Amino acid sequence: MSDTSYDLTATLWRWSGGANATDWFFVTIDGEADEALSATALMHRLETGRRSGWGSVKVSVTVGDTAWRTSAFPSKAEGWMVPVKAAVRKAEGLVEGEPFTLTLAF
Repeated sequence: MSDTSYDLTATLWRWSGGANATDWFFVTIDGEADEALSATALMHRLETGRRSGWGSVKVSVTVGDTAWRTSAFPSKAEGWMVPVKAAVRKAEGLVEGEPFTLTLAF
């Protein structure tokens, strides 16, 4: 991963998926970070001749005292989406619909 990082204000939102009705929580990445993620994904395709799984980009995320590695996923409807697992939501007291600050690096 490069040293590119972005401090963002994000809002947690819920996606209820598929037949198993499991709820997943995401934040939407927009603005300058959105553009940088798109450029990173494009460069990967040009350099390797293929896309990563679902067009994803590996990222590091920090919220408060919690840091983790995950992937950002492109979405035509939402821009780039980053999943936020339950352990992070609980540790940092994140609530759906309430804004919080995160640092995204890739």
